[in-house]
Amino acid sequence: MIDYAAARAVAAIVRTGSFERAAAALNVTPSAISQRVKHLEERLGAVLIERGTPCKATDKGLWLCRHMERVGVLEKELMAHLPGLSASEEAEQLVTLNVATNADSLGTWFLKAIASFTKATDYLINVAIDDEDHTADWLRRGRVLAAVTSLERPVQGCRAAPLGSLRYQATASPDFVARYFPNGVTIEAFERAPALTFNQKDQLQTAWARQAFGRDLQFPTHWLPSTQSFLEGSLAGMGWALNPVQLAAEHLARGELVELVPGEIFERRLFWQINRLAADQLAELTQTILAVARRELGQPLAPFR
Repeated sequence: MIDYAAARAVAAIVRTGSFERAAAALNVTPSAISQRVKHLEERLGAVLIERGTPCKATDKGLWLCRHMERVGVLEKELMAHLPGLSASEEAEQLVTLNVATNADSLGTWFLKAIASFTKATDYLINVAIDDEDHTADWLRRGRVLAAVTSLERPVQGCRAAPLGSLRYQATASPDFVARYFPNGVTIEAFERAPALTFNQKDQLQTAWARQAFGRDLQFPTHWLPSTQSFLEGSLAGMGWALNPVQLAAEHLARGELVELVPGEIFERRLFWQINRLAADQLAELTQTILAVARRELGQPLAPFR
């Protein structure tokens, strides 16, 4: 049988980052938390927590945390039908849902969706950020229950539904264009003009260049790891960047940004994937995500695969 008191301790440590904060969250002493984790690790013969600042779960610890996350979702459903069970201290713990998304979705539409969901429920949300081509790995590894991803095919054990497409424009400030493209956006000039890139996983700029010029190109780049810094860096004349159309539109209209190649829109299709074991209990989350995506990305609702 699973020692749920110990499993909750592990999950609380990972969620809060320390034994002390986990103890406060569970209303027990740090010593009690430490003993619970120690006994469970000895029983399993595996380390579940990487001690440090903050404390992190090992791979085995992550699987336990995700199990406890699903247990919490199921308990909330049970208590809705049997409210008398919620009298116990442990049952009253709020449930944190772990989800992953790409930075551009968070900066344009995803935050609106999860904010709407949290207003209607008492769930807490922990959002992890990664490239949309890699968030599916978080699902495979059991690190999150759901993710916004570019992967259309359902991850094993998950359901998938289309969200629509994030649309991007390659934009830069007028002074940047005057400096690097005085004779137009030629391939030679383009390969000298610095871009803005999110991180080493980010291939959007390369993909746009291939679409615009018909072949792979090499160009220098600055590294700016946030959607907002992309926009601000473009406005400041630091480099050219692929900015979501929702964020670039106002600045284009005012002439603060210009398109490198007018009308050359790059689209990235996105999908919502959620663990099958939690999909029914979290139907409201999925409905909210799909509804906001339909409004913001222009995607008609489609059934899960």
